[in-house]
Amino acid sequence: MFYRRAGIRHTRYQDERQLFPLRFDRFLILAVLAVLLTAPLLLDRFYVAGYLLPWLIWSSAALGLNFLMGGAGQIHLGYGAVMAIGAYGSVHLVRAGVPLEFAMIAGGLLSASVGIIFGAAALRVKGIYLAMATLAMQYIVDFVIAQVPAISGGSLATLQVPPVTFLGIGLRGEIETYYFALGVCFVITLFMLNVGRTSFGRALAAVREKDYAAQILGVSVFKYKLLAFWVSSFIGGVVGSVLAVCYLRAISPDQFHIELSIQLLAMVIVGGLGSMLGPFFGAALILFAPIVLNNLTGAIAGSFGLAIPIDLRAHIPLIAYGAMVIGFLLYEPLGLAKIYANIRNYLLVWPFRHAQR
Repeated sequence: MFYRRAGIRHTRYQDERQLFPLRFDRFLILAVLAVLLTAPLLLDRFYVAGYLLPWLIWSSAALGLNFLMGGAGQIHLGYGAVMAIGAYGSVHLVRAGVPLEFAMIAGGLLSASVGIIFGAAALRVKGIYLAMATLAMQYIVDFVIAQVPAISGGSLATLQVPPVTFLGIGLRGEIETYYFALGVCFVITLFMLNVGRTSFGRALAAVREKDYAAQILGVSVFKYKLLAFWVSSFIGGVVGSVLAVCYLRAISPDQFHIELSIQLLAMVIVGGLGSMLGPFFGAALILFAPIVLNNLTGAIAGSFGLAIPIDLRAHIPLIAYGAMVIGFLLYEPLGLAKIYANIRNYLLVWPFRHAQR
């Protein structure tokens, strides 16, 4: 069997501590990267711009939220507001003539500076009370963006993104924006893979499990909770600028309402809280399941000649989609990443069932 630990003999600590000690895991990662890199050459531009590009962007955003919720154990219901701050901040800077490289970083820093203010509530409250504090952040940011003309131009105004370049490459077509979003997603993923191996990641894990026990052990809960909100908000701001520049091309206040925050929260929970693959699985399910179910409903209605009213036909996929999400959570509360881990662990010991964990 190709998926096996047998025969692996580590003679150096560096080999044992590598991210992917199994050869098949390394081959699988390289295969996925090869598919993503060659996708614009193999697929129609409609699929690249309409499916792969938003999946990469939402996966990157879900990774940032997963870092806070799964890595540090802090609830956040206002991540859409974090992305809105980064999007509007970077777009205003780009319109003022600032290069996109600096505008993205500035948008991330702006989101981090606002997010850390509301993250300070995590020092005094937790659980549902922290959720309410971050929810208040969502509504406050929504109100400020919509009501301050200097930011958005008004509640019904649209802010156009001018043509931009990144490192001298123009981000005008679908191919360029796809590779740009892929690069940002790759950097964020690489950071997430390695942060858990550092003292910062271990301190966050201690805070997540028992913050008062971590305080007794010498871990500064005040410092690491604020750092977790800062890093997560910075990633959200950067992804918000990527969303505005690469996908939306024109931003308005109604694109960053509470629905976006709930959607990102669903991606993290359904995908698998605290896992690396969870945000990618969750983003794929949340984005593509309604589309697949809508096409499936139309195909079934056309095949059997069912005269389904238009309003009912529009809501059937949403009902099936909600039932599917509930079914996934009931079957495996740890998300889609846990289902993948179960399959992987089964293959590691197959066919020796007595050795399965």
